[in-house]
Amino acid sequence: MNDMTLIIDDDAAFNGVLVRTLERRGYPARGALDPASALELARRESPPRVVLDLNLNGASGLALIPELLEINPACRIVVLTGYASITTAVDAIKLGAFQYLAKPVEIEAILGAFDDEENADVDFAAPDEPLSVNRLEWEHIQRVLNENDGNISATARALKMHRRTLQRKLGKHPAKS
Repeated sequence: MNDMTLIIDDDAAFNGVLVRTLERRGYPARGALDPASALELARRESPPRVVLDLNLNGASGLALIPELLEINPACRIVVLTGYASITTAVDAIKLGAFQYLAKPVEIEAILGAFDDEENADVDFAAPDEPLSVNRLEWEHIQRVLNENDGNISATARALKMHRRTLQRKLGKHPAKS
């Protein structure tokens, strides 16, 4: 039985560090920098665990979730992102991801996410305080961006916003609550 963890992240340095860290801890791992090589590796290896970056060089990593699950329906997918939003977290889980973690993330959190049966059905609790206007804007942009499969131009048109303005907003980290 294959016990490999597939790391799909377009940041070569992060990808390499995560692969080496997992291997040092006794978990065989392989890295892929783009969707095509990730799917090729997945077909060849049928990994039981996948760490998937949400943003793959401008493309949405969410699009890979159904394909990865088609290759191995028992695969546990942990989505990582530097730009966490409630919308993308919900979308990832609906598509079949096992867990959703925000970067920076410790290796223990990733390993725990694969083993944590209690988190199989993620419970998104309502925040104690209402979200700020900036955070609501960020969530809305992420939802529309996801609806447009990560296409910046289409998202800008849908939001009736200049493309450069949208890129500037996406380049900023989301507002905290």
